[in-house]
Amino acid sequence: MSQRTIQAILKRIEAARQILVSAHATPDGDALGSTLALTMALREMGKEVVAFNADGVISPFGFLPGAKTVQNRLDPDARFDLGFLLDAGELQRAGIDLRAHCTELINIDHHPYSETFGVENLVDIEAASTAILVYRLLRQQRHPISLDVAINIYTATLSDTGSFRYSNANQEAFSVAAEMVGLGINAWEVASRLYETQPAQRLILLGEALRTLQITNCGRYASISVTSEMYELCHAEAKHTDGFVNYPRSIEGVEVSIFFRQTDPNRFKVGFRSKGNVDVGALAREMGGGGHHNAAGVLVEGSLDEVRASVFQRLGTQPI
Repeated sequence: MSQRTIQAILKRIEAARQILVSAHATPDGDALGSTLALTMALREMGKEVVAFNADGVISPFGFLPGAKTVQNRLDPDARFDLGFLLDAGELQRAGIDLRAHCTELINIDHHPYSETFGVENLVDIEAASTAILVYRLLRQQRHPISLDVAINIYTATLSDTGSFRYSNANQEAFSVAAEMVGLGINAWEVASRLYETQPAQRLILLGEALRTLQITNCGRYASISVTSEMYELCHAEAKHTDGFVNYPRSIEGVEVSIFFRQTDPNRFKVGFRSKGNVDVGALAREMGGGGHHNAAGVLVEGSLDEVRASVFQRLGTQPI
């Protein structure tokens, strides 16, 4: 990663007064954590900053410092000297056209094949999380990391590494996490807020989803599904499905987990998680989506049966 890029970004921050910080819609822990870490640090520097996400803050991330300040709408006339899009990979994933609001736009991301839509593009696929890149930026600027910023950086990294279980949990991830703990965060409290405060309807929906479990004959692939009817039955929403894709992957012998989540009457979001050698990012890109080697997703038109058949055909297998 070029130090020139970091220095160029810092100069643009110094020159800007009003700044917008955003991330991809339907945000995960890294998207929200990195958004809030950068937002709060910039405010500490005396900047006027708006944190934006098209879908707002979803459960269970409401405990993050600064979460209540995130806006899910922008005034059509809102203008910013500088804008950041974090953890998105593609400009369209912001949910709105940020270029209509920002004089300049900067891309900070750790996805492979990230679009170079920014005047500066700070992209490093070796970073465990986008929050790690925010951390590098702040350290280069020699800005002291406050406790609130530390909580957001730690939570984002914990979330995006699957509690340090995924292959992206590298030495830097552990080092930054340890530094954040050293700054005073309560690691147990963060883990409790993330994993032990789920609403009842999420577990009810998970029970229904697990009933759809399918495993292929070879035993390497497994899937679960959630439909609109299941949301209605369980009084649940899409936000309650976070992490569902990981359950089939926990089965012994399964290398790739697939989660089919209905988004519209004839459309499904297909999420992939891989344990190791299978590059699900390449598969998702082949289908018009994107993501990492071990985590990716794509929107596919069709009924559940049609979408399932299409995905398993590409994998060269069929469910039992």
